[in-house]
Amino acid sequence: MPKFIILYVKYVDAISIKVGRATMYLIFVMIGVLLLGSITRNILHMPLSWTVEMAQFVITAYYIAGGAYSMILREHVRMDLLYEHLSEKNRARLDVFTTFFLLFYLVTLLIGSISSTMYAIEYGQRNFSQWNPSMIPIKIIMVLGIALMILESVSVFFKDLAIAKGSRIS
Repeated sequence: MPKFIILYVKYVDAISIKVGRATMYLIFVMIGVLLLGSITRNILHMPLSWTVEMAQFVITAYYIAGGAYSMILREHVRMDLLYEHLSEKNRARLDVFTTFFLLFYLVTLLIGSISSTMYAIEYGQRNFSQWNPSMIPIKIIMVLGIALMILESVSVFFKDLAIAKGSRIS
């Protein structure tokens, strides 16, 4: 593989790993928010209106920002009725082929998320609830997470292409 592809894979993987490892800690934030909501509602009898909605925002950020990291670990959901029985080279060939479908899906998501984020910024979109939070931060996280997944998909494509050709990119 050309040097620029190897550098691309190296740097995109490094960014995805850093973001993914930082994102892993959001699960504790979500647990803390839900625990706070439970304690204030059931023990102190002073329910906080924002806890469930904040937990939803945190788990959304966790899911979106951790997507690229799950691709590196090859821990994403996969239908492996036939895939598991293939050789490593044939798996890589199949992954090279299916990456185009993934990229089409992710680019479509990115276009929609950019449009939605621009709308949220332009009109100051807020969620219709008692808490009434701004939707801008979660939509920006959505755009960045999807963009990182696109970059990581291209990185995985190059790694699979190398395996299909009989070599490896670390």
